Amino acid sequence: MSISFDTIPASIRKPGVYMEFNISLAVRTLPTNKQSVCLLVPLGEGATVAANVPTQFYSAAEAKALFGGTVAEEMADAFITAYRYASVSAVGVVVVGDAEPDIKAALDSTAMGGFTILVPAWFSQVALTALRTHIQTYTSSMEQQGIIGVAALTGTLSAATTLATSINSGAISLAVLPGTPSTARQVAAAYAAMIASEEDPARPLNTLVLTGIKVPPVTQRLGRTEQETALANGVTPLEVAAGDVIQIVRAVTTYTKSAAGATDVSLLDLTTIRTLYYVRMACRDRIRLRFPRSKLSKKTPEAVRGELMDVLLKLEELEIVEEVEANAAGLVVERSTQDASRLNSSIPADVVNGLHVFAGRIDLLL
Repeated sequence: MSISFDTIPASIRKPGVYMEFNISLAVRTLPTNKQSVCLLVPLGEGATVAANVPTQFYSAAEAKALFGGTVAEEMADAFITAYRYASVSAVGVVVVGDAEPDIKAALDSTAMGGFTILVPAWFSQVALTALRTHIQTYTSSMEQQGIIGVAALTGTLSAATTLATSINSGAISLAVLPGTPSTARQVAAAYAAMIASEEDPARPLNTLVLTGIKVPPVTQRLGRTEQETALANGVTPLEVAAGDVIQIVRAVTTYTKSAAGATDVSLLDLTTIRTLYYVRMACRDRIRLRFPRSKLSKKTPEAVRGELMDVLLKLEELEIVEEVEANAAGLVVERSTQDASRLNSSIPADVVNGLHVFAGRIDLLL
């Protein structure tokens, strides 16, 4: 074993005892998964912040003072009522008349803000397509952010499934609650708040209550058949539970078809993409901590593999991934044949799924 030093040069000749601190081995835990939300809202009359500048707020009144109008206030109030402990900001969008604005510049302004959940105030196909493009760009292997988009509709289930089909994104979740007196913007904000409340990426959001969202009339509530239709078409159904509260049935993404048009359930549950984001962050952080100035010798691949294995085992302890030992052969770290200073790795991640369905048969015995 060769011990290397960062601050003690090998050329020292003066007698003495020299000691440096090495903190690269100190952290052996996994990173936290704190969520940060940004609402995209229209700049209204009386706004005190400039357009396309993400700004944190702590109350609905403050959101109104910053962004003017009523939309920011109502979305902020819905978010904070549902869950007051998440970090939430908003970015203002210039709106001309009744026309829906182009939100690309606002989305771009959030890129370096570390936001994990984006909620636009517009839920058209155009707006959500822009959101999808932004997320694809900044969650890529180059940018490596972990972002999901949240939207909602309060109209018909048919409109929701049509919109979800057109978006088909594994990182965008569209909730539907037909007939609620609450606005779609309020529903989306409250839904985003409940997603942010759960930092365990693999834990399902089933039954979480959207506090503050109003109950729709009985005649407009989704029945079991309608809920199945929603889930099969990439829409998250919300339902009225005991006590007249609104709760999540099952949080899914709008992704239902592969690029080839085949039915694909790989990213059905919202927990799947959230888990993949977290696994990537955990592996990346460990490599950054352990090997910031490492040489690449024949010993390096095994050392890196050992660190990645440790991360996966810790993830397994938290029930975020499973079958780590069984899949160990698939954990490969090897030197690139094209770049002498590069390591390539394949990291198997058998994500832990949520328990959504229990099927039992009762056998009568006489």
